[in-house]
Amino acid sequence: MFAQVHFPETLSRESLDHYLEQGWFRMGQTIFTTNFLNFKNQLYSALWLRASLREFVPSKAQQKIARLNEKFRVEIQKASITPEKEMLFATYKLKVPFEASASLQQLLYGKNDTNIYNTYEVLLYDGDKLIGVGYFDVGIASAEGISSFYDPAYKKFSLGKYLIFLKMSYCKSLRLRYFYPGYFVPGYRAFDYKLELSNSIEYFQLHTARWIDIQNFSPGKTPLAHMVKKLKSLQDYVAHCGLKTNLLQYEFFDANLIPDLKGMDLFDFPVFLNLELLGVRDPRLVVFDVRDDQYHVLQCVSIWEPNFLQETPGFYNAQLLRVGEELFASHLLLNVLNFIVAAKADSDRITD
Repeated sequence: MFAQVHFPETLSRESLDHYLEQGWFRMGQTIFTTNFLNFKNQLYSALWLRASLREFVPSKAQQKIARLNEKFRVEIQKASITPEKEMLFATYKLKVPFEASASLQQLLYGKNDTNIYNTYEVLLYDGDKLIGVGYFDVGIASAEGISSFYDPAYKKFSLGKYLIFLKMSYCKSLRLRYFYPGYFVPGYRAFDYKLELSNSIEYFQLHTARWIDIQNFSPGKTPLAHMVKKLKSLQDYVAHCGLKTNLLQYEFFDANLIPDLKGMDLFDFPVFLNLELLGVRDPRLVVFDVRDDQYHVLQCVSIWEPNFLQETPGFYNAQLLRVGEELFASHLLLNVLNFIVAAKADSDRITD
């Protein structure tokens, strides 16, 4: 699945390493993965990153930030939540342009009362005043950066970047191999800063399940862009045969991340071709899966319909879907085209 969440009751440091290596990340006391995102009705690919700490050498920009902040006191220790940190988080939250967690407690613990992660914190003090906090989880060979926040009055000191730098430097001192900062989003600049964290950045390539040097990344070849390109090619061929299809973006592609829908294995492709075949009750969709480089014709079933439908052009949100049956699969566009034409002919005979 493209979007999954697990709810472990315990999580060893070895298990954290394994999850991170497979492109997963912490969310509260759960651990999840996703490969696509929706920001303001625009779909994007999410590409997971990691930095090699063995090759990590502070850049000139990082050295400059470190000198700028050398007057501040740094403490690194096992993580905790205190009223002082909650107050700083609340102050920070008021100034950020995105929707943050309701509290620090919710950010780190979710609905749980205990922490299954081996979490550390970086604390920044100006004298006795707490001005910045950064959290990170430590495994056996790797670590993940969870969150950083700071007093908005100190914005000119680039404390967000400085806190990440301190996390990475500390993890390097522990002789850890990798630091995972989460994902970046090609085409959505808010996450681009992560590409500057290290001189050695890799991204998780979805179709090979391998980590690749970021220098080999091409913005035009994201998983989402590749899916859309393949489906548009098929759509053009289908149109030449006089058949109508709609290329739609699926609004509920990440529904598998909702705790109440745990274990339902919902349809989670972000884009698909909708085959409008008369006489067919359940939706028939064509997707292109970058993981096996194949087209798949799927018969889906609806498991829920919203009471109030808010139509967004280009998006499908009429039903929450689950795959009922795979009808056909092929690497070759022509084979899929022939299947669609034959299915349309069968449908026409049924309705005659």
